Amino acid sequence: MNGLSIFTGNSNPELAKGICDKLNVSLTDVLVSRFSEGETRVEIKQNIRGKDVFIIQSTCPPTNDNLMELLILTDAARRASADRITAVLPYYGYARQDRKDRPRVPITAKLVANLIVAAGATRVLTMDLHASQIQGFFDIPVDHLYGINTLCEYFDDKKLKNLVVVSPDVGGIKMARAYAKRLDAGLAIVDKRRNSPESTSVMHILGNVKGKNTVLVDDICATAGSLIEAVAALKKKGVLDVYAAVTHGILSGNAIERIKECKALKELVITDSIPLSKAKQISKIKCVSVASLLAEAIQRIHSGESISCLFDVTA
Repeated sequence: MNGLSIFTGNSNPELAKGICDKLNVSLTDVLVSRFSEGETRVEIKQNIRGKDVFIIQSTCPPTNDNLMELLILTDAARRASADRITAVLPYYGYARQDRKDRPRVPITAKLVANLIVAAGATRVLTMDLHASQIQGFFDIPVDHLYGINTLCEYFDDKKLKNLVVVSPDVGGIKMARAYAKRLDAGLAIVDKRRNSPESTSVMHILGNVKGKNTVLVDDICATAGSLIEAVAALKKKGVLDVYAAVTHGILSGNAIERIKECKALKELVITDSIPLSKAKQISKIKCVSVASLLAEAIQRIHSGESISCLFDVTA
């Protein structure tokens, strides 16, 4: 594709390669390494003057390192006279700090948005933000995609009967309803109380789940504490098999051990918005790729076409 340049940092090179394969283009040669004292070193090895640049970089763990790589790559592209710079963030880190919910705390999601714009990005392409209002934190265009179709295709192939989609909390009802419509399934809600940023307690299950197969849907799975609590509560209500569909599998702390030990959870299905390291590759975790979705979005943005068909989850 003429005038298109795609490059990446160290956060998710396999996804970047997959996107380039779908677009039938080569990754731009970029050096992203460290100086001896740990500072990020970047050098773009090819001419990108006047090019439409897409920088593919999830700000996943190690979050600060990957964020700095994104900012420095963006600055390097701006100084190399790129025509347009789109920051492609399959996973947007710091998204959970999106409001001031108690005294003397930052709104880090807004701070990171400011940094990306200040570095020189002229557009952002991201997926399944933890809070949709983060789109408004940017003073540049934001295209917000969803992993719902990719994840639903996986469950369509399984041909599950008597299926109910379960929202992990009241805030996820809209997305869960979209999954239920897409999978022609029922809908239920977990009523829970958050004790801390990493801990919740399930209070009630709203909806008929007894004797049903269930799919818990969420945008993020970090320590898996909330997920395992919800699975246990569903099992107590007499469900058959419990699956989980999560766009961003952070899987930090002792998440893998929790998932291994949870016999009631049949499968956790995630996307490759965050790379799944070998240490986290267990039989219960299935990973589906969003390379095709991101590649089509990049192609449409580059060609000046509408991408609204890619993020319509109206239910």
